[in-house]
Amino acid sequence: MRPKEFAALVSLLEDPDQEVYKSISNKLVTEGIPLVPLLEQAWEVSDSDILQSRVEDILHKIQLNTAKRNLADWVATGCSDLLAGAVYVAQYQYPDIEYEVVESYIDKLKQKVWMELNESLTALEKVKVLNHILFASCGFAGNADNFFAPQNHFINQLIETKKGGPVLISIFYSLVAQRLGLPIYPVSLPRNFLVAYKNRYGHTAGGGEVEQSILFYINPFNQGSVLARKDIEQFLSQNKIPPKEEYFLPCTNCSAISQLLGSLLLSFQKLGQTSKIDDLKLLLDILHKQ
Repeated sequence: MRPKEFAALVSLLEDPDQEVYKSISNKLVTEGIPLVPLLEQAWEVSDSDILQSRVEDILHKIQLNTAKRNLADWVATGCSDLLAGAVYVAQYQYPDIEYEVVESYIDKLKQKVWMELNESLTALEKVKVLNHILFASCGFAGNADNFFAPQNHFINQLIETKKGGPVLISIFYSLVAQRLGLPIYPVSLPRNFLVAYKNRYGHTAGGGEVEQSILFYINPFNQGSVLARKDIEQFLSQNKIPPKEEYFLPCTNCSAISQLLGSLLLSFQKLGQTSKIDDLKLLLDILHKQ
């Protein structure tokens, strides 16, 4: 859209005729993400409450529509890229986030860890190296002080503040690990979220043989502390949660992002932001169709 056309449309946003506003709004929303910086600038320079309110509404529709479309496409292609799912969640709130920028940051972290690894290390020793780089050297940590902050669920905010919630920091941990060739995957545990280090040569079967497929579990929210199956069993027992085998196994990428959105929804519920809650229910519905 040309600057003059955009300026003309914005000038009409204060028109009292609802049909005029609806027509202009639909056109701007259809243009999508490229207009976001211009709309934000229009909001900043205006002193009109009506214009600002309508710009906010248009921005909200653009961001929601983009998130819905991106997640639907992600599901349609098999949810194969976990990082893409996390970026799409963040773009709901921060539409200017670029996948390539986040990926580049993760690749740099990978390189730092890779410099300290060698093939003679055991799985546990490799995890200790990864923990040292992420938590001791780079300063990543679970945000226990502000647990329900929405920012705990956006990967760009995790990179900027080094703080995140259990789901996001576990997803981030597994993304770095997998780029190093380490078989570490998210585990969707009720009231918690962990990652599991898989045994490359093991297998999963019934009758409690899951131990043969998982070497150990890791809690990235707690500085990468290492856990055994019995620790998870104890956690479930203490919280009166009937154990299911799925609680001990890696979850799908779709399930991990569903948990991220569900945790974000809970944060907005704590803040009483009704419109955000409705948005996230729509996004979760898209993932639940997988």
